[in-house]
Amino acid sequence: MGTLVGELAALATAGCWTVTAMSFEAAGRRIGSLSVNLIRLLIGLLLLCVFCWLVRGLPLPTDASRHAWIFLSLSGLIGFTIGDLALFRAFVLIGSRLAMLLMSLVPPMSALIGWLLLGEVLGPWDWLGMALTVGGVSWVIAQRERIVNNRPEKISPTGVLLGLLGALGQAGGLVLSKYGMGDYSPFAATQIRIIAGIVGFALLFTVIGWWPKVAAGLANRPAMARVSLGAFFGPFLGVSFSLLAVQHTATGVAATIMSITPILIIPPAVLLFKEKVNMRAVIGAAIAIGGVVLLFLK
Repeated sequence: MGTLVGELAALATAGCWTVTAMSFEAAGRRIGSLSVNLIRLLIGLLLLCVFCWLVRGLPLPTDASRHAWIFLSLSGLIGFTIGDLALFRAFVLIGSRLAMLLMSLVPPMSALIGWLLLGEVLGPWDWLGMALTVGGVSWVIAQRERIVNNRPEKISPTGVLLGLLGALGQAGGLVLSKYGMGDYSPFAATQIRIIAGIVGFALLFTVIGWWPKVAAGLANRPAMARVSLGAFFGPFLGVSFSLLAVQHTATGVAATIMSITPILIIPPAVLLFKEKVNMRAVIGAAIAIGGVVLLFLK
């Protein structure tokens, strides 16, 4: 079974992203998802600087190698900027349900890219655990097609492509992180990724003239409270734990365990927001959890 450090870190990541998803959804309704994307990275970087200064004695990753800076920066641009922008646009064009269904392809994509670039080979039990987890998550997310004006809603091909690009960005960013990080500190590595993501968003916002909306978002205290909570559990803890996970286990396995966030959201949705859960969600959650258990026991 090994030390299970990677698997436990991946599970912690999924837990952190559960809080993040609910926090950013609430904040995005107030100030827009684009502004949330940049502000969360700024807050996350500040938290990481304080943490790394206290723990490592270095507020910034000045001890990172050129190799780490190059590949972790690429990971940040691909994962945070390109991937997230594509995903949030896909939410608009095809809806969050289908977009999240496409994001369930991240684990097999991560496994494939990890095999091609890193030579990672998964065993039969790994693949079975991945299949059960991805299948369970997909079963929970998938619903019957929406009906608009008494006709099945047409699916935007552009939206599907953007959803796939978002999934590919997350998978590619994860593998590049592992390749660039090596045995370097996951928290310092996250700093490099976030810095690259901030640069990417800053260039984009300058081109599209988005800075006034960012300033308005910063002045919105209720939204900032939610963004701050999401940043603590997202860019600070969640992303750092995700790098710790891929540092200690195969990328595909880590990505699979991290993909159970839609399952973990169910209990707080029921307890806090009084949402009803149907038998489909219960069955899907049981299958996904069984897959995760298999990955732990392999």
